[in-house]
Amino acid sequence: MTLTFTKMHGLGNDYLFIDVRAMDPTCPIDWSAIAVAMSSRHFGIGADGIILIDLARGPNALASMRIFNADGSESEMCGNGLRAMTKWLYDRQQWQPGLGIETGAGLRFPEILEHQEGLATKIRVNMGRPALMRGAIGMQGNPDTPCLEELFDLGDRTVLISCVSMGNPHLMVFGPLWEWNTLQHYGPLIEHHEMFLHRINVHSVEVVDANHLRMRHWERGSGMTLACGTGAAAALVAAVLGHGVNREAWIEVPGGEMQAQWDEASGDVYLTGSAVEVFEGRYWIPEQD
Repeated sequence: MTLTFTKMHGLGNDYLFIDVRAMDPTCPIDWSAIAVAMSSRHFGIGADGIILIDLARGPNALASMRIFNADGSESEMCGNGLRAMTKWLYDRQQWQPGLGIETGAGLRFPEILEHQEGLATKIRVNMGRPALMRGAIGMQGNPDTPCLEELFDLGDRTVLISCVSMGNPHLMVFGPLWEWNTLQHYGPLIEHHEMFLHRINVHSVEVVDANHLRMRHWERGSGMTLACGTGAAAALVAAVLGHGVNREAWIEVPGGEMQAQWDEASGDVYLTGSAVEVFEGRYWIPEQD
């Protein structure tokens, strides 16, 4: 069996997009195993995961997306992946303004803000409303209480954490930006901590000023990544609530910059940035029983 894929990225957060809309839905395919194989940066193509472009199930959606991380686990939502999928559809003349994309976190409505020669170059995504309660984040403890600036024991150090769900769970450690090796050490320890029932994304966040955050990411199921859209949205919310940051700010990540806005009227968080198509290819997989 041969899969046609498109490699795309949003600020270096890269995914392999596979259009499965014409595939036989009864055909048994182990997408988790395929995600592991294709995402390997030494023995595969190399990516933070794969994203399936599938048929919409509801009347207000153009398509649906399924996200499989590099370790084979499935994720609910990906902001950079959503921008990239929007570009994929637009660049192939399949985009219909006013329709959304179905995700594991619900229906999301992207907008094309800028395009050039028929190709989308700047995309704004409504990331939905943040959830602050432990129950929505998947944390132990009283499900109806938030986790904002709470002490968290890492064994050899104690840090202050804030947790926000943007359809998937995120933990922010505010302060001076952690070095890569520091985040690589503590990221998996926090991700798999018993406190978090479904694991969690981990971010080091530095407040530069009221309009500017810097971040580094350890993503649940993918490890160190160059950008995390839902993480940027979650960081803005936590920074507004606990660190005096404005509701609209630039988020600087290792792969570049994006703009985040937490709209006071609707409560929704919007994320604006670029998406890039890298190349198309074919990947052969053996037939599965």
